Amino acid sequence: MKTMRAAAAGLTAAMLLGLTACSGGTASNPSTDPGKSADTTTYTIGVVQQMQHEALDAATQGFQDALTEKLGDQVTIKVENASGDSNNCNTIVGSFLSNGVDLIMANGTTALQSAASATEDVPILGTSITEYGVALGIDNFDGVTGFNVSGTSDLAPLDEQAEMLHTFFPDASKVGLLSCSAEPNSAYQVQTVRGYLEEMGYTCTDYTFSDSNDLAAVAESACANEEVLYIPTDNTAAQNAELIGNIALAAGTPIIAGEEGICKGCGVATLTISYYDIGYKTGEMAYDILVNGADPAEMAIEYAPQFTPKYNADICAELGITPPAGYEAIQ
Repeated sequence: MKTMRAAAAGLTAAMLLGLTACSGGTASNPSTDPGKSADTTTYTIGVVQQMQHEALDAATQGFQDALTEKLGDQVTIKVENASGDSNNCNTIVGSFLSNGVDLIMANGTTALQSAASATEDVPILGTSITEYGVALGIDNFDGVTGFNVSGTSDLAPLDEQAEMLHTFFPDASKVGLLSCSAEPNSAYQVQTVRGYLEEMGYTCTDYTFSDSNDLAAVAESACANEEVLYIPTDNTAAQNAELIGNIALAAGTPIIAGEEGICKGCGVATLTISYYDIGYKTGEMAYDILVNGADPAEMAIEYAPQFTPKYNADICAELGITPPAGYEAIQ
């Protein structure tokens, strides 16, 4: 059993004291709509969202829309926001389990870790997760967890993100890698992008902040010492993107971002995905588990079908940067 679960055994035991049998009515009365469930079984799903943010909100909405389209009033979806607090994630998950939900959707890495630590029985689907092997402590991850967790990833190709930085700033020599030390997926992205950038001849320096309290000081140091910054898909950075943007603009330091929400607040350009789409795909996976009996242990992690290069027109204008052809302006 993975290390993360062993460390959380005490929490798991406490949460499972109140676990009741999964809900679900008796199947009958087949639906005449092929897009809906073939019976009248009802389902309850708990959504634990790591924090309030545009990208995560879109993923949750996509998830809800997919299931509502397929199941209508046969499904009840309870959405709870943890406001960026891991303890809140634990509490929310524990409440879901005590109330006998049929499935948990965890939106964000900390939310997924809390859910996976709390139960080995209830199906769990993640979304907005960059790398499941890193998030769940799975060595040699091959795309299938082998236990009650599957879901969708928000990872855009990191080699293409590094190439994007090179396209915009071919004459720069120093790159600062700004991320939250509390987010393992951010560390994974930074380490991977660093390798690509160093192969291109850039000198890279890590700038890590522990939470929003020390972010401003770390960002100021990064902007003062580097020619360009890279920020990966990082929930804390996303929540504080405008703060970072104010600091970077004052210093005249451009930023390449790992996703659109961060880029909208502080970046020059990004290679982005639709969080609504990956949320919707997660809803389709949930339907497959609940209605068709699919096993999350055998379901491969799904990735976004396409990636779009985008630029922040306002920040580009302020910094005097002209984006290359083929980039779409962030609205």
